[in-house]
Amino acid sequence: MLVVRFCICYKVVMYIESVPNRNSPPALLLRESFREDGKVKKRTLTNLSMLPADVIEGIKVLLKGGTAIPSVDDVFTIDRSLPHGHVAAVLGCAKACGAPAWFDTAPKPLRATLMAMLAARILDPGSKLATRRMLSDTTANNSLGRMLGLDEPGRDDLYDALDWLLAHQDAIERRLAKKHLAGGSLVLYDLTSTWLTGNCCELAAHGYSRDGKRGDMQIVFGLVCTARGCPIAVEVFVGNTADPATVTTQIEKLQTRFGITELIWAGDRGMLTQKQIDTGLRPRGLRWISSLRAPAIAELALEQGPFQPSLFDERGFIELVSEQFPGERLVVCRNPFLAEDRTRTRIELLDETEKDLAAIQTATRRVRNPLRGSDEIGIRVGKVIGKHKMAKHFDLHITDDSITWNRKQEQIEDEASRDGLYVVRTNVDATRLSGADAVTAYKGLSVVERAFRSIKTVDLQVRPIFHWNADRVRAHVLLCMLAYYVEWHMRQLLKPMLFDDEDLALVHAARVSPVTKAQRSDSARQKDRTKQNDDGVPVHSFRTLLKDLATLTYNITHTAANPNARIIITTRPTQLQEKAFKLMGVNPACTQ
Repeated sequence: MLVVRFCICYKVVMYIESVPNRNSPPALLLRESFREDGKVKKRTLTNLSMLPADVIEGIKVLLKGGTAIPSVDDVFTIDRSLPHGHVAAVLGCAKACGAPAWFDTAPKPLRATLMAMLAARILDPGSKLATRRMLSDTTANNSLGRMLGLDEPGRDDLYDALDWLLAHQDAIERRLAKKHLAGGSLVLYDLTSTWLTGNCCELAAHGYSRDGKRGDMQIVFGLVCTARGCPIAVEVFVGNTADPATVTTQIEKLQTRFGITELIWAGDRGMLTQKQIDTGLRPRGLRWISSLRAPAIAELALEQGPFQPSLFDERGFIELVSEQFPGERLVVCRNPFLAEDRTRTRIELLDETEKDLAAIQTATRRVRNPLRGSDEIGIRVGKVIGKHKMAKHFDLHITDDSITWNRKQEQIEDEASRDGLYVVRTNVDATRLSGADAVTAYKGLSVVERAFRSIKTVDLQVRPIFHWNADRVRAHVLLCMLAYYVEWHMRQLLKPMLFDDEDLALVHAARVSPVTKAQRSDSARQKDRTKQNDDGVPVHSFRTLLKDLATLTYNITHTAANPNARIIITTRPTQLQEKAFKLMGVNPACTQ
């Protein structure tokens, strides 16, 4: 039989305190006091108000070192122990983020279910059936259901919550946009895809798969984030939707639904095409940051002259204007490390292509069973060219019994002259956005990619999607986006305990050139090397930190004097857990 044993030491003192409770009898709280940074602090462990008076008096004597009770084992008996610390952390941060306000118009029975589904995506993402088992008291593997007062949620309760969530998506996203986006805010937008099981969903279609699942049906969804990567809105599209076709929908959402007219829209060159700029952004008076495709860079080089490395100073970029892009500023960037990598890659691909072509040539010249026929030779050559994608750099001559080739050396040298070059385009005035800031803003799209990785694979596991109904699919993706919103804020608070670089902003500010790859700060490299913080506490990933917090348990106990009264006691946090809860401003002993 497990019991709770009280101990008294010079650092922590446990006692019972009577707290006035308005017109009700005073609350009797079991508390402990301790010193931290030279100050005396206290925390509440549990509420003892339901215990008989004689038991309370006995505990008081026991805490003072007496022996009023025959056996300590008869004080508290633990009936059940559930992982709790990670639940307290997620729910505490969700409340701090304003999550309860997202659901305040939902029917009262659904509010707790919505909050539970949100937290479950972070704690242990799975199907709705798995979430229901997590919340059910008989099959629970953590304290989430008890913390939210959910005992035996029905299957329909979770689906009703999803339906409500989708119906109120605009209101929730409007609240987030109002909180994080002001006039002239930089907005990052990108698109990804994820595969579905089955083929009954009307959103499912074959398209360009970013997951490498070319034979599977998929959906596409676009994510709108702030400049720091905090998610604001998400939209789901049919699986074969092209990237540029989604931009107008997102712009209309922000302008029409949310009433935000002053925006700087940042998207990659595949997203913000010239057509989208001319038809979607320019007529609405929006500002944008994007980049040029390779053919446009080649045309710019013809207009401006070759971009020699000597043109670029220590900043790694030059600014110019072009008649081809009226009203825009062009920031031509050159990354020497990227240039070296692309040059090396091109040489390797050219050599590999010639090696494979030489093998085909040998096959046409062999004495026994030589390769014959221009069609047969062409098929083999096509496979080689398709594999290495070097057709543009070779002149091929195929006959019925031979193949010869020559490198297009002038074309190769022309392409090599643009290695490491990329051109950022923007119509934001220089007084408002410098060239360096424009480059930094465009490179900031990487934080959206980081959000996609977290949502799709690492933490929230949006895929695979098991819903067949299109609205349920949309609601599922929205739920994952909101869960990432909470996780994003948790990560910001917990950075000192994670491998994340908490001094990255200072590193960016100190960089001479925004073109070169950002390096991790000294403090981050120290964490990478020692796997510890300055105070000796181990450094974690977000996932492993949640697992560590989960070892703080939620204990359901009773006393021999009153076995029908259940008393909740949480275990005392370790040093690491105490630090994490302090950073998040969460009290794990608060079980309601």
